Amino acid sequence: MLCKYDIILPANTNVLTRRTTADLPGSRKQKFLCSPQICRREESLGMDKKLKVGVIGGTGYVGQRFIALLENHPWFTCTAVAASPRSAGKRYEDAVGSRWKIDVPMPSYVKDMIVYGTDEIEKLCEKVDFVFCAVDMKKEEIRELEERVAKCETPVVSNNSAHRWTPDVPVIIPELNSGHASVIDAQKKRLGTKRGFIAAKPNCSIQSYVPALTPLLDFGIEKISVCTYQAISGAGKTFKDWPEMIGNVIPYIGGEEEKSEKEPLKIWGSVGKDSIVTAAAPLISAQCYRVAVQEGHTAAVSVSFTKKPSREEMLARWADFETVPQKLGLPSAPKPFLKYMEEDNRPQPLLDAGFEHGMGVTIGRLREDNIFDYKFTCLSHNTLRGAAGGAVLTAELLTKLGYIQER
Repeated sequence: MLCKYDIILPANTNVLTRRTTADLPGSRKQKFLCSPQICRREESLGMDKKLKVGVIGGTGYVGQRFIALLENHPWFTCTAVAASPRSAGKRYEDAVGSRWKIDVPMPSYVKDMIVYGTDEIEKLCEKVDFVFCAVDMKKEEIRELEERVAKCETPVVSNNSAHRWTPDVPVIIPELNSGHASVIDAQKKRLGTKRGFIAAKPNCSIQSYVPALTPLLDFGIEKISVCTYQAISGAGKTFKDWPEMIGNVIPYIGGEEEKSEKEPLKIWGSVGKDSIVTAAAPLISAQCYRVAVQEGHTAAVSVSFTKKPSREEMLARWADFETVPQKLGLPSAPKPFLKYMEEDNRPQPLLDAGFEHGMGVTIGRLREDNIFDYKFTCLSHNTLRGAAGGAVLTAELLTKLGYIQER
């Protein structure tokens, strides 16, 4: 049954383009499929009562973003915060101390909240309907922590990389691969849970250029070369606590190039019987640099196609790109998601990272390339779209689909 919402994709649907056989050849508008059961679930869902949310890793940079975004959220309310055991038992304001780093004031609702330690996470789970997780721990420790939470029948929406390559954990950019949420059912069987699961968001480095490339996939993307210029907030820093970055560039960010080359292939993959099947192509080469910018990751992209589109076709794809969060009216969804900027000197982090409240992606400088077919520039806000904001939007999607519900 055809439906206007791309919610659950049948196994025979091409997840790279999300096109069905009902699409007309050459059409720039994409149609979406969902099952009648999921459509009914979406239509009947009410949000009369806010869901209770916990933030694990709530004292760090991304955790602070979560705290700020949840203030006055129409669907969610933050009722519990966890951090390292050294913060346990303290008022949140005291635990953070002088380390409040983001560009908005600390919300008053959280200041007197008593912080849980990650070593007593089961107590936090009793008080919430689901959690966001953004902890600074070893990868194996994060895997164990997030599975502990899921096995407490508490859904986890993770900003961490620990479970991104767990086969039955979806890595979701809601505008691009919402259908991957259907693998959660297989994950719950593996975990032995009824409502607990883990869903992850991808690395911040890919969330400027993968959204721009996705509408172009059916032109047959063959090769991608990308250089990312990443803000210091991606390392949880400000210029105050990292003064050596002022006027500086560091040509290495640990683990970023591997993530930037591999994670898009999971986003563009398909849903198998009990796992996400990673796409085999395109080939991606990435270089990642830390630059003297506070917020905003820029990407310089070069791309080759098997069926080279015209410049006008590429601009039209970006302009016409319709996505699930916008169709569903999710509270954090940007409208529009993608915006092409005609000025030669745009996008710029200082001017454009905040596009659509930091949730949109700006694109510019599209031109032909001497080695590849085309090259262009993309920009996204790394701690909003690329981190906490993207996770909140993912939680909104999973709530709308019925995966996250009141306990």
